[in-house]
Amino acid sequence: MRIAYDVTPLSHPRTGVGNYILGALRGMLENGGDHELVAFGPVSVRGRKLLNDALTGLDVERRIVSVPFAHATRRVWGRVQHPVAERFVGAFDVLHFSDWMRPPQRAGIRATMIHDLGPLHFPERLHPRTVRMHTTNAREARNCDVVFVNSQFTASDVVKRLGIQPDRVRVAYPGVAPVFTPDGPGFDAPFIFSTATADWRKNLHNLQLAYELLQIDLPLFTLSQFPRPLSDDHLARFYRGATVFVYPSYFEGFGIPVIEAMASGTACVVSSHPSLDEASGDAAVRVDPESPKSIAAGIREALARRDELVPLGLAHARRFTWRETGRVHLRSYGDAL
Repeated sequence: MRIAYDVTPLSHPRTGVGNYILGALRGMLENGGDHELVAFGPVSVRGRKLLNDALTGLDVERRIVSVPFAHATRRVWGRVQHPVAERFVGAFDVLHFSDWMRPPQRAGIRATMIHDLGPLHFPERLHPRTVRMHTTNAREARNCDVVFVNSQFTASDVVKRLGIQPDRVRVAYPGVAPVFTPDGPGFDAPFIFSTATADWRKNLHNLQLAYELLQIDLPLFTLSQFPRPLSDDHLARFYRGATVFVYPSYFEGFGIPVIEAMASGTACVVSSHPSLDEASGDAAVRVDPESPKSIAAGIREALARRDELVPLGLAHARRFTWRETGRVHLRSYGDAL
């Protein structure tokens, strides 16, 4: 198969979406076979460097176009439906696009990924442009032969809210990068760690209130305290150095940081929202994200049960590999051809 894969989110600082794209590409390459992967997309001049850096070491063909006003270009392309993607990437068997654009195509399987439907559930919390973009692309998913999601929770949400037939929805769980392991440098002093940021879904405010209730000597570090995103190496060091990792999110598509922290040998305290059930398994302390008191109690419990939770988390995290993510992608494309 020749697979044209939209990589435009990699032109911005990486979040979970970008990490998933890289993981899926690596996983497809690990599975081998007679396949060609073509990374494509219109991006800004500044963003192209980030994208090229992210793709370093991946054996994929690159069909990247630098354009001014990249966001507007991507949206207009989807709106006017011209020119077709084949003009830029050549013939392909599969076109897989992200939620950043909906490129037209002349032939081949049409596929996309929905990481979550948060913007449709909570439009009042987000910028109207963000809501419009995700709403448009969620509707476009109805025209796809294959719609990937990263959890059974999101699969059910997509089927129920968008009315997409279940047989076109495929669950491709995320994986854990090799860097996230208990082995490696940590820190000399113990601390509590969270990847919570100012994004309302990450629930930093209630975490901070919970920490005040704890009244313990362990310091709290969160990603909101760092001016730039942490590299995977630095993030892994914080995971493995932490005594407890806290993820009090209100809503997720899956919750990749949970399995990364578990794979790094850290006891985890995780929101009880059902969108995090699959990431947590039976290896985390679950807490009410609405209640600072519940979060604080969960941290105390994790501190007391750390020797039990760490091995449970390591075993749970081993279930998630990017190789398996890639296998599901390739099998799903093949089934649709």
